[in-house]
Amino acid sequence: MYSIFIFVCHVSFLLVFLWYKVGVGETLLEGCRLITEDVIGYSLAGDITLGGLFSVHMNATYPLINFRERPQPIQCNRFLLRYYRFFLAMVYTIMEINASDDLLPNITLGFRLYDSCYNEVSYGSLHPSLSDKIQFPSFLRTIHNANYEVFALAQLLKYFNWTWVGIISSDNDLGRSGAQLLTREIERNGGCVAFNEILPIVNFMESVFRIIDVIQKSRATVIIVYCTVESFIPFIEEASFRNITDKVWLGTASWTISSDFPKKDFLTTLNGSLGIAAQNGEIPGFKEFLYNIHPSVYLDDLLVKTFWENAFHCIWPKNNTYKNSSLDQLREETVWCTGKERVDSIDPDVFDVYNFRFTHKVYTAVLSVAHALHQMKNCVPGKGPFKDGSCADIYNHKPWQLLYYIKHIKFSNKAGDEIYFNANGDVPLYVDILNWQMFPNGSNQYVHIGGFDARAPKGQELTIQHNKILWNVRHDKIPVSVCSDPCPRGHRRTTIQGQKICCFDCLPCSEGEMLNPKVDSEFLKCPEDEWPDSMKEKCLPKPIQFLSYDETLGFSLACISVLFCLLTFSVFCLFIVKRKTPIVKANNRELSYLLLISLMFGFLCSLPFIGRPNLKTCMIRQVLFAVIFSFCISVILAKTVTVILIFSATNPDSKLKTLVGLRIPVYIVPVCTMVQLILCIVWLARAAPFAEFNMEAEIGKIVIECNEGSRVLFSCVLGYMGLLAAISLLVAFLARKLPDTFNETKFITFSMLVFASVWVTFIPAYLSTKGKQMVAVEIFAILSSSAGLLVCIFIPKCYIILLHPEMNTKQYITGRTTRN
Repeated sequence: MYSIFIFVCHVSFLLVFLWYKVGVGETLLEGCRLITEDVIGYSLAGDITLGGLFSVHMNATYPLINFRERPQPIQCNRFLLRYYRFFLAMVYTIMEINASDDLLPNITLGFRLYDSCYNEVSYGSLHPSLSDKIQFPSFLRTIHNANYEVFALAQLLKYFNWTWVGIISSDNDLGRSGAQLLTREIERNGGCVAFNEILPIVNFMESVFRIIDVIQKSRATVIIVYCTVESFIPFIEEASFRNITDKVWLGTASWTISSDFPKKDFLTTLNGSLGIAAQNGEIPGFKEFLYNIHPSVYLDDLLVKTFWENAFHCIWPKNNTYKNSSLDQLREETVWCTGKERVDSIDPDVFDVYNFRFTHKVYTAVLSVAHALHQMKNCVPGKGPFKDGSCADIYNHKPWQLLYYIKHIKFSNKAGDEIYFNANGDVPLYVDILNWQMFPNGSNQYVHIGGFDARAPKGQELTIQHNKILWNVRHDKIPVSVCSDPCPRGHRRTTIQGQKICCFDCLPCSEGEMLNPKVDSEFLKCPEDEWPDSMKEKCLPKPIQFLSYDETLGFSLACISVLFCLLTFSVFCLFIVKRKTPIVKANNRELSYLLLISLMFGFLCSLPFIGRPNLKTCMIRQVLFAVIFSFCISVILAKTVTVILIFSATNPDSKLKTLVGLRIPVYIVPVCTMVQLILCIVWLARAAPFAEFNMEAEIGKIVIECNEGSRVLFSCVLGYMGLLAAISLLVAFLARKLPDTFNETKFITFSMLVFASVWVTFIPAYLSTKGKQMVAVEIFAILSSSAGLLVCIFIPKCYIILLHPEMNTKQYITGRTTRN
């Protein structure tokens, strides 16, 4: 018969298999035998015996050894009700298997269960090194690898966007290696560790005081505690004494659901904290089994009476533990156990029959062995996994043969959980996320708020139920744990020299840049025809801008242009009607008609400047403006020359009287206009204006404007027009004192001064504006100069015609001339 031992360690559970034949303690030499003490335990006979070692007692007292007599037995101390439940879980599982017709039929499993009083491997059966199959080839465990907790914690930090956290770890291999791995995982996810403190073995309280000072000064709200419960209790006691209630503590499976936090101060400090715990598995029927345990039922279980005494705080009358006490003392101070006590009356906080997080690991371990034996039993010779397809004998197999089957099991328990071991001897990881909640009446509970399943698709491993979370009273919403507050929209992160990447300053984005959606510390330049939105999150097409009729400015300028054109047309009509009056006939009325017509077109030539520029409008608008204004100024020059020639004829000494009969004014207008027209034709032929998109005229906009083509030819056109204006102004100025009728030369002089002033001021204004404002400035100059000519030359005449007709007579003109 073979025996298989299952070891269950304190805090976490593991599966170690040893096989030995009955009588392994004997040697081959007759008459030489090692005398050993009988180990107290609980056994059941069967075809195959499974052995289990459980730390039902926490501590052991070792006797003094004087080497003169046989040492006294080791005394086990501090019976743990919770760990006795693990002991009973193996009993229940084997009984369930024996009652099953599907698993190991016709084979009865037996057991030998012992209380080891200490931890067989260590407190670290979660330790990652146990997954090393070179050092531990036959070690398998039904609880997760501690490294997986690191991944779950890192995902939890990432989920709540906690990027600035502290770590406190134990001064042992598990604590140090776990803290290092956790730091790397946090940094890989973009977070930072504000501090990484170790609770040492020596000078413990001095370190506790120092670490708590660090916590109080740190901006980190979230503290990860990666240490044993024994180290954490004095630490959290000091934190409670200093009233540190604004922190969120993240715990590992080693202390999250520990029952060693009895003080209310602890609960207040830990209220709202989160922790990782082994998955709470289901064991169907186990609760009822626990309710039915009784010393009278399990006579061979020597631990059941100890359980009874600790659970109900009573003493069995025949308990040898108290044989040194007097009977009177026992009667006065002790409550005797009667056997009528009920297990279902025990406080669940003392003996929990609802949560089987670790008990379920024992259940899984026993089932795993049973399924391995079942596969071994069903092996078909010739198709077996060993040499030449051979199978192992279930009653006489080698340890390595059963180990093979255990490593390759894959089954589902009654709760539907799939059980198998990976190459490292670990089961699939699924841990619960718990929230420690305290209520006003002082009660508390661990609330399941989610879990971490390593088997889920990447990015979906973590599940959280927000509506179940209760944070600390200092936090009415998800706590914030960052080194630097997030940058406002339109700003990017810039690292601070000497600081970690989570501590940063915020710099505004430059013009035309947006934040890199993948790296929020970088900017991306938008394409030339795009511009970032107000949040600097994406690039949008730049709005196209030009002076249009739809906007107020464009519509207003168009209306002014048309109104002045109508006003000029009205003056023209008035002059036609009053063409026989002296004031109209004076100074060549034909030239006055031409001037009025040119002014009408001068006002209208501003209209092509409004609207979306295109090739045609860009080619005609400056040409129309140049030709029309050159014609207008030529007419004014002709009028001025006419006055000069007329009055020169009356002076016998004048050298100009010989030109009177040559009709020079008649030729001035077409010749001067023709010169401008030739310049414009050359301009259009060599480098005609065209429409273009100006990306730089206005920030964030595309301005459609006319490129004048050749700036030299455009300057020649404007320069020629300026030359005509200067000549006209000079001639009018020289003729200002001539005694002409109705002060014609004075009005011309003044009008040319207004014209020159407008265009002189236009140049700096035009050069200092961009986009549609630049076009508006040019339109304003066109309208202003045209209006100046109309008002200065013709409005005085209209004033006389309409309001003072008595002055519009030949006698009045003759009399005034005589007076002059």
